[in-house]
Amino acid sequence: MNRFRAIAALSHIPACIHKAATPSKVSEPRKGSKTMDQHVINQAKLESFVMRAISDVTAGYMGVMVSLGSKLGLYKALAGAGPLSSKEVAKRAGCAERYVREWLNAQAAGGYLFYHGASDTYELLPEQAMVLADEDSPVFIPHAWNVPASMWFDEEKALNAFRTGKGIAWGEHDGRLACGVASFYRNGYRASLVSEWLPALDGVVARLEKGISVADVGCGHGHSTLLMAEAFPKSRFHGFDTHAPSIEEARQHAAAAGVTHQTEFGMAKADTYPGRYDLICFFDTLHDLGDPVAAARHAAAALAPGGTVLLVEPFAHDRIEDNLSPVAQLYYSASTMICTAHAISEGGHLVLGAQAGQARLAEVFRQAGFTHFRRAAETPFNMIFEVRR
Repeated sequence: MNRFRAIAALSHIPACIHKAATPSKVSEPRKGSKTMDQHVINQAKLESFVMRAISDVTAGYMGVMVSLGSKLGLYKALAGAGPLSSKEVAKRAGCAERYVREWLNAQAAGGYLFYHGASDTYELLPEQAMVLADEDSPVFIPHAWNVPASMWFDEEKALNAFRTGKGIAWGEHDGRLACGVASFYRNGYRASLVSEWLPALDGVVARLEKGISVADVGCGHGHSTLLMAEAFPKSRFHGFDTHAPSIEEARQHAAAAGVTHQTEFGMAKADTYPGRYDLICFFDTLHDLGDPVAAARHAAAALAPGGTVLLVEPFAHDRIEDNLSPVAQLYYSASTMICTAHAISEGGHLVLGAQAGQARLAEVFRQAGFTHFRRAAETPFNMIFEVRR
């Protein structure tokens, strides 16, 4: 079917179903029928939900456009330039104008830039540039689209996992996953970790300034480790992860940042890493683990007297009915394919998922012997906890 006809057909579904389901059209149930009641479709509700579903499909299409715009330099060509024609944008980015023109119209239709009809020009507004063109902005989003791209690529693995109950380890996913997750979290950490989260912990900044030993458990590409190392040159930082390519990336990032003398990255599980530390950090990691209680117990054993655990987890309320929001939709979806799957691959002793909530997280550390668990800060995307024995 022609794609335009398919969309047109979909747009007529509500009316067709409503017409077929009106009481005057419903035939009498057969004798012995198991279902005596017929549900009448609410046309307004159906139309509303169809449009919601279409908007989600549109978002998937737009994600591809955002990735192209970022990688081709189209957003940077537009940033700060004021209104530009499609030819001017294409020339600045070194791309073919006809493709650029169609891309620009998709952006304008989605509200990702502003179209000036009188002059047939396109403008990336400052607020849009923060999200789409400034790679150091705390709200920069294009790289995050690597995550759903990897999820689609791994669909067969997910289908098998659903049918068998088996897990999918982090390293079994398409390589875009690690890059997308690292980039998605990096700028948020950069905006808040040193300036807000660490100061929210009692006495920790003063100790970091004097010089202490810090462990970053599940460090990934090492962005969180390096942010702390750059801010506190007298302290030593040790990053641990089970994903070898991420550890290699972390070492390269440390060399580029000039902090190799302060940092060390190595392969280790969350319940076996060596050493003793004054600060142990879990950045969006604990809920991925197959046995978070064992990880918390190991942290208790590895924590120096008077030490602190910094726990950063996705924002979530304790009850499902309080988590029905766009942010929770993102986290539950990612958790289905990534977090839950990895925890099951590690044995699945306690599969928290990415929307664990404060009460369940506190219980993990209570079982591990900790007596102090305090929410020190929060953002729309994260909860930050101070944990002590």
